[in-house]
Amino acid sequence: MNTRRNLLVGAGLLGVVGVGGALGLGASVGGRSDRPNRTASQLPNVILTNQYGRSVRFYDDLIRGKVVAINMMYTSCAGTCPTATANLLRVQRLLGARLGRQVHLYSITLAPELDTPHVLREYAKRQGVGPGWWFLTGAAADIEQVRVSLGFYDPEPDVDRDKNSHSGMLRIGNDRVERWTMAPVLGTAEQILDTIDHVDDV
Repeated sequence: MNTRRNLLVGAGLLGVVGVGGALGLGASVGGRSDRPNRTASQLPNVILTNQYGRSVRFYDDLIRGKVVAINMMYTSCAGTCPTATANLLRVQRLLGARLGRQVHLYSITLAPELDTPHVLREYAKRQGVGPGWWFLTGAAADIEQVRVSLGFYDPEPDVDRDKNSHSGMLRIGNDRVERWTMAPVLGTAEQILDTIDHVDDV
């Protein structure tokens, strides 16, 4: 199935918020390409830090060769974030032993000035997050690069600056085959898992 079509389907679910310029990610026919993987030139390789204090490169360590599901959140969010995290906990249970091996789940803070690794670790602990699901922070400018590159932004600057209006979407991708799409983070856990399985090539 055409990957660009898959992306447009995901973007259609997204609506206005978060479409951005990331529709160009992985536009290979059939999800495969004879060209070298282009994702490395489209996603930043900035340094982020997970809830355990480990520094990682965004593309090299988190994305390269992996199946991933990524959302944006922050620990003090009183809007969609608590419900989204609860829903992703259901996805975590459905993935079982696949999480952290075949599939990697990342939640990236929109408030890095507040969400230190310690704060993220305590948040994850309270929520019952298990291995294979990383919460990530970093320099504000680096987080911004990641956010925009993944398409989590609104074309209206005033809306885009408002953290309370951030996208309730997951960016789901398989870097090995340049296959990327989106799914509503507030959809059912089964729907999210179906989308993850759709991009997974194993």
